[in-house]
Amino acid sequence: MTVTEMTISGRSSAGSGDQALLKKSWKTPVVLAVFAVLGVVLLVIFGRGGNATLNFTATSQPDAIKLAEWVLPARVTNDIVAVVALLMAAGSFLYRRASRRIPLWYISVFAVVLVFGFLVWSATDTGHVLFVTSLLVGGLALSAPIIFGGLGGVISERVGVTNVAIEGQLLSGAFVSAVAASITQSVVVGIIAAAVAGVLVSFVLGAFAIKYAVNQVIVGIVLNVLVLGLTTFLYQTVLLTNIGALNSPPQLHVINIPLLSRIPVIGPLLFSQTIIVYLMYVAVIAVFFGLFRTRWGLRLRSVGEHPQAADTVGINVGRTRFWNVALAGGIVGIGGAYFTLGSVGPFSQNMTNGLGYIALAAVIFGRWDPVRVTLAALLFGFASNLQSVLGILGSPVPNDFLLMLPYLVTIFAVAGLGGAARAPAAAGRPYIKS
Repeated sequence: MTVTEMTISGRSSAGSGDQALLKKSWKTPVVLAVFAVLGVVLLVIFGRGGNATLNFTATSQPDAIKLAEWVLPARVTNDIVAVVALLMAAGSFLYRRASRRIPLWYISVFAVVLVFGFLVWSATDTGHVLFVTSLLVGGLALSAPIIFGGLGGVISERVGVTNVAIEGQLLSGAFVSAVAASITQSVVVGIIAAAVAGVLVSFVLGAFAIKYAVNQVIVGIVLNVLVLGLTTFLYQTVLLTNIGALNSPPQLHVINIPLLSRIPVIGPLLFSQTIIVYLMYVAVIAVFFGLFRTRWGLRLRSVGEHPQAADTVGINVGRTRFWNVALAGGIVGIGGAYFTLGSVGPFSQNMTNGLGYIALAAVIFGRWDPVRVTLAALLFGFASNLQSVLGILGSPVPNDFLLMLPYLVTIFAVAGLGGAARAPAAAGRPYIKS
């Protein structure tokens, strides 16, 4: 059997398995219905009178075309939103009744409709203007390290290694990039050093999980704790005593793409970013294309689905897993550099704050697909920034709930909207050649 035949066979069996799960699962329509009902309760029953003002202008540079502010009557707008949400929830049941997968665009539109209604409800009669462009730009900024972490997780798990060490790879990348960039005063050196740090953590993961067949989840958790302890120790004993030389990294400058950056809303969001965000765009496209359109991706996925068959046709399973896990670590490490070079600045203890675990959740929610994982990461980033914006607006939503909002969104997304998903068959299973 050739590699191509093996992969096609594996894909066929996987597809039939997913179809079986699909016919049995009504989880996604039920979750959409629950959200629609909650939307009706919040937007209609507890609806607020007055107007909400939404502004779409950029704060960094003038747009080529200035969009007018939207002054929306809250009750009418939210009544329409509630009706649309209910109709879309009902439509999802029709999809499932016909044994059809609910399209990603359908779920995305449903989410956008409800979020729009929630924004209007929150901004009603607060005395503040809701700057939509700033909200979206901030959400993308918070999503960047999660996207890098998610892409690394996709590569690792597609090749058969469960990567719980994303948190440690992000944190090591943040620490090393801060030190390297501070010493050299070069952001390029900082980014490269962050990638190297992520690769080194992956080497340890690969050595124990692949060569010595140690439980991959345990190795990942131990690495996270090890990196956290090591970076905390070095921060307290080395960086704090010499902040100027070792913990004052230069910051990345925003690069405006001519003409494109002045498009209203889209321009500031996509074409007025730092080099790491542009690298993120390239990484998403490259990983997607590489996984599903190249010989490298074919071999990688075959090892993650059926390592015995891959070994039979001459693929070195251990070597393929080891170097792809290292590649994944390099990608995640660059995401760690975003903290110190692109957003926060000087390194601080545990500055990743558990985002590596959120990236792992995004991998599951995104069904091990780079594009879906990116959308899942954007969802969490938007929810995180929304928490801050609503606090500034003086929203009636309690502060404690706002603090929980990003994590609640992640839990509901993974548990409720993940649908019928099947992990790579050999993920988490060590391969011992017989």
